[in-house]
Amino acid sequence: MRDRLSTLGLDAVAELTHFACTSEDINSASYALTVQRAVQGVWLPALDAVIAKLRTLGAEHADAAMLSRTHGQPATPTTMGKELAVFASRLERVRERISASEYLAKFSGATGTWSAHLSAEPDADWPGISRAYIEGLGLDFNGLTTQIESHDWQVELYDRIRHAGGILHNLATDIWTYISIGYFTQIPVAGATGSSTMPHKINPIRFENAEANLEISGGLLATLSQTLVTSRMQRDLTDSTTQRNIGVALGHSLLALDNLRRGLDEISLARDVLLADLDGNWEVLAEAIQTVIRAEVVAGRSTITDPYALLKDLTRGHRVGAAELVEFVQGLDIGDAAKQRLLALTPATYTGLAERLAR
Repeated sequence: MRDRLSTLGLDAVAELTHFACTSEDINSASYALTVQRAVQGVWLPALDAVIAKLRTLGAEHADAAMLSRTHGQPATPTTMGKELAVFASRLERVRERISASEYLAKFSGATGTWSAHLSAEPDADWPGISRAYIEGLGLDFNGLTTQIESHDWQVELYDRIRHAGGILHNLATDIWTYISIGYFTQIPVAGATGSSTMPHKINPIRFENAEANLEISGGLLATLSQTLVTSRMQRDLTDSTTQRNIGVALGHSLLALDNLRRGLDEISLARDVLLADLDGNWEVLAEAIQTVIRAEVVAGRSTITDPYALLKDLTRGHRVGAAELVEFVQGLDIGDAAKQRLLALTPATYTGLAERLAR
């Protein structure tokens, strides 16, 4: 820096290079600027691209009825659009918190007391000068520190990014599973090889790549959060070593986001498979039937006792087809309007407000 100042003809101020500073006065601002630009300028736009794709797919498939699988078992139907909208909503919520993050820096000398500054110029408003300088860089000022800026803003930020990564990991594994059961087909990419021995295969590599990179990123971000929250008394150098991995952690996360975005562009919903799956699981209407019976009993239009047990005996542990359910409903002691509603119901129409929620 002295050489640069001399080159610029500023020898008169060369002695002010690193004036009253500790290395953390420089590093805290440098890291804050670097991380701020990385997150706001690169990482958040990549996350936004995935969210935008999920919103598009959510609207496109809002009415695509599908069988839910709670605990991996057939359950009350939903729509694919609603399930994708859930991921978009979760990510948007975390994104808001990430975008509102602070980026703090210090500029207060060896132990955060401005001692050397006051020795050189007792009458200067050093906290005010320091604040103006740091805020002039577009950062937030931390005026109460030890030798280091305490890194709590980094801990908060990395935990939020790790949280987003967990949601993205959940998305990757869910889409992978939907592909494996045929709900999504993968659009062939020209020139790509699925398997070295099985030419027919299109492997869901985008989602597998994202999954692995998110696990690496999450592990590093967790280590950063765990380490950076602590500094022995006024200073130790564990943070110095740890912070060298910030770019690595964000890089793996960015790679995962890129693969997720590309992967979501390379799948197509197999609505016929969804409908066939629904048609093979009419027993999921047992919930609707027993709930309607309960309402009819309360309204005085039925004398059936324990409708849950009644439907449990009919459906638990084995498949029940449309004809069996129709016959069962026709024999129920309930009001005619309720009976007609149940007879009109199919697994594909038993989706409640899913379409509206997706939209």
